Amino acid sequence: MPLALLALAIGAFGIGTTEFVIMGVLPEVAGDFGVSIPTAGWLVSGYALGVVAGAPLLTVLGTKVSRKKMLMFLMGLFVVGNALSAFAPSFGVMLIGRVIASLAHGAFFGIGSVVAADLVAPEKKASAISLMFMGLTVANIVGVPLGTYIGQAAGWRVTFVLVASLGIVGLLGLAKLVPDAGQPKSPDVRAEFAAFRNVQVWLALAMTVLGYGGVFAAITYITPMMTEVAGYSAGAVTWLLVLFGVGMFLGNLLGGRFADRALMPMLFTALAALTATLLLFTATAHNKALAAITLTLIGALGFATVPPLQKWVLDQASAAPTLASAVNIGAFNLGNALAAWLGGVVISAGLGYTSPNWIGALLSGSALLLSFLAAALDRRTRTATGHVVAASAPADGVPVAARH
Repeated sequence: MPLALLALAIGAFGIGTTEFVIMGVLPEVAGDFGVSIPTAGWLVSGYALGVVAGAPLLTVLGTKVSRKKMLMFLMGLFVVGNALSAFAPSFGVMLIGRVIASLAHGAFFGIGSVVAADLVAPEKKASAISLMFMGLTVANIVGVPLGTYIGQAAGWRVTFVLVASLGIVGLLGLAKLVPDAGQPKSPDVRAEFAAFRNVQVWLALAMTVLGYGGVFAAITYITPMMTEVAGYSAGAVTWLLVLFGVGMFLGNLLGGRFADRALMPMLFTALAALTATLLLFTATAHNKALAAITLTLIGALGFATVPPLQKWVLDQASAAPTLASAVNIGAFNLGNALAAWLGGVVISAGLGYTSPNWIGALLSGSALLLSFLAAALDRRTRTATGHVVAASAPADGVPVAARH
C-alpha cells in the first residue's frame, strides 16, 4: 500500500481523537466555563451538526481545487479549530472552535476516500479506504483514552493543544507524501450533484444512517448501561471504550479486506450479525464479562460496514464520486444524532438503560433490508445492460451500478 495512506491515516487519527475526546473531558470543560453538563453537551452535538453541514458545503467549494490542496486546506482548518478551542476565553468561543474543526471532518474523509481508492489497483480499493479509516479506529484505542487522561491530569486545554499538534503533523504528511493529481477530472458542480439522481446513492446513504446509527444507539448510553446494569465502576468505562475501539480497529480491517472480495455479501453478513448482537446485548449487559465481549463485537461489526458502504457509494457515483463520498460521511453523523435521540426517548419512557439496544437492532435491521433491495436493483441493472460495468455515466449523467 502507498505511503501516502499513512498521511491520510494520521489526519483521520487527529479527527477521530477530537471528535470523541470531548466526551471524556466534558465535566472539566463545563466546570471551567461555569456551565451545566447539558449545556456543555452542545460541544458534542454542535460538532456532529457541523460535520453534516460541512461535508457537502466544503466539498462543493473545493471542486475546482486539486484534491491534495483541498485535503491540506481541510487539515489546516482542523488545526485552527482545535487551537481556538484550546485557548478559548469563553464557552461560546470554544463552541465556535469545535464547529470550525468539525467542518473539516466530513469533507476530509469524503475526499480522502476518493484519493485512497485512486492510489491503488481496483481490487484493493476497499482495503485502501479501510487503511485511511484505521486512523479513526486507532484514535478510539489510543488517542481518546490518552487525551482523556491528559485532560483530567493536566487540564483539558493541554489535550486540545496536542490534538492541534497532531493536525500539524498530518498537514506536513499530506504535503510530503500525497501525490498531486492536479485538477479533478470532473470539476463541474453539476456533475457532482448529478450523482444523486441515482437511487442507489440514496439507498447507500440510508444504509449508512441506519446501519451505523444502530451502533450509536447503544454506545451513546454505554456509561449508564455499564455502571447501572452491568455493575462496572465509573472508572472502568474508559477501558471498556478501549475494548470498543479495538473492535472498531479489527472490524475496519476485516471489512476492507472482505469487501474487496465480495462487497455485498460482506455487508449482508456484518449488518445481520450487528442486528443480532445488539438484540443479544439486552441480555448480556447484565453480566460484566459478557457485556465487555458484546461491546467489543458491536465495535467490530459496526465498523466492518464502513469500508463496504463507502466503496458502494464511490461505485454508484463513479462519474462524480467526491460529493457523494463526503455526504456519506455526513450520513454517519446524522445516524449518530438520530440514534442518540431515539435512545434517549426510550430511556425517558421508562424502558430502562438497555432499551437503546432494541432501537439499535431495529435501525441495523432496517439497513440490512435496504442492502437486500440495493443488491436486487444492482442485479436487475446489470442484467438489463448485459452485465456491462459502466465506469462512466450514461448520457443522462446517472452512473450505472458497478459490478462487484
